[in-house]
Amino acid sequence: MGIFSLFCLSLSAQQGGVSFGSSDTALTRAFAWAKDMALHYRGKEGDPVGPWYESALPPRDAFCMRDVSHQSMGAEILGLHEENRNMLTLFVRNISPEKNWCSYWEINKWNQPAPEDYRSDSEFWYNLDANFDVLYACWRLSVWRGDTAYVSDPVFTRFQGKSVGEYIDTWVLAADSLLTRPAHPNAPAPYREEDPFDRCRGLPSYSEGVPNMKMGVDLVAAIYRGLMTYAAILNEKGHRQEALLYTQKAERYRKRLEADWWDEKAGLYNTYYSNDGKFGKGEGETFLLWFDALADSTRRQKTLDHIASIRWNMENTSYLPYLFYQNGYWDKARDYILYLSDPATPRREYPEVSYGVIEGIVQGLMGVSVLPGTRTVATLYRTSGAAESWVTDLPILNTTISISHDGPQKSVMSNTGGGQVMWRAQFAGNYTWAKAGNALVPLKRGKTPSGKVISYVDLPVLPGGQVHVSVGHH
Repeated sequence: MGIFSLFCLSLSAQQGGVSFGSSDTALTRAFAWAKDMALHYRGKEGDPVGPWYESALPPRDAFCMRDVSHQSMGAEILGLHEENRNMLTLFVRNISPEKNWCSYWEINKWNQPAPEDYRSDSEFWYNLDANFDVLYACWRLSVWRGDTAYVSDPVFTRFQGKSVGEYIDTWVLAADSLLTRPAHPNAPAPYREEDPFDRCRGLPSYSEGVPNMKMGVDLVAAIYRGLMTYAAILNEKGHRQEALLYTQKAERYRKRLEADWWDEKAGLYNTYYSNDGKFGKGEGETFLLWFDALADSTRRQKTLDHIASIRWNMENTSYLPYLFYQNGYWDKARDYILYLSDPATPRREYPEVSYGVIEGIVQGLMGVSVLPGTRTVATLYRTSGAAESWVTDLPILNTTISISHDGPQKSVMSNTGGGQVMWRAQFAGNYTWAKAGNALVPLKRGKTPSGKVISYVDLPVLPGGQVHVSVGHH
């Protein structure tokens, strides 16, 4: 049976949201496992907090800012729109001057700040990357859904403005004070070093195991991405001058990142700076890629190679399928999907893992993305083999689509929902012409962030319509 009959069969047979299939049956099994596991973490109807999904250590019945920021795209793909909207609204609503513009790091199903992390507004656990990560997650969801509420509802705009303004100021996070700031700029009085709610009220990193840390490289990257995201939001609203200002601010952090944090001798970035004035290495490189903060392609490649050479904890590893597909390491990305979904892998039931696999397959392997500010869905099949893969009933831009890739040179999109989309059909390699239906169409050329040449064409796909595109020999 060829891919198109398989595709049509899966279109008619699929029930219950998005599904994925492939002649690479290991990937099919990985997706099926991840979908079941991820949906198993969905909250119960009637939970006091409203719609939510587990995104913290499971016994807590809670969701955490870092985990939600990471899991939200996998959740969106699985149709958990209400859950995303509710959880992110709660995070952005709960920033306050009493908490120095922090929110609640974790909220539980009883609609309370999780007691594991919070005692009072002056004593709580908080990782400072969180505001910027949430800001970035809201933007990605807004682009994917074609939903401006995430960036224009007053509760969200207040959060954005405070995070790129007062939050940076009150935590002494200006680009030129990152290595000279006090360790605990907003410490409660009396301050007790041995009390984690005093000591960790404003951790300058997601890496929690380094004592005596003044700054983490991941926070530098997070601020950069937060400011770039805010600039993108302002641009979309037509505030060009203000957007330029924030792009320039962001650039100052990226320059500091390259000037201060790169260890030329080791060919790696340092990941933390201690209060006694020493750089060191540990976790953190993952977030340089997650926040897309590396402009130097050689350094980016060395970072990827280093990450790939070490077995990280499950939280870090769950980011890697998507990140390695994005950065051109397609075979390695597939390896991570199979590792994360393997029954023998310890802690694979941690909630982030299944959501990371979903994101890795749909946005990574299948290459589905939305061009910001448009109704254009782009696809790019990221595989070195000639395998066939398809995803059906994918919710995107307030419609649903199905995509199939028959090897790297042939793709089909079906619009199974009610809204028209443009399809940017992308193919790895340098091609001049594509066959779209029965017509020959000229292709444009571009490059992926990792420098691979791609050829593409933009075609409308009407509700109920299906478009076939192939490149190569006609």
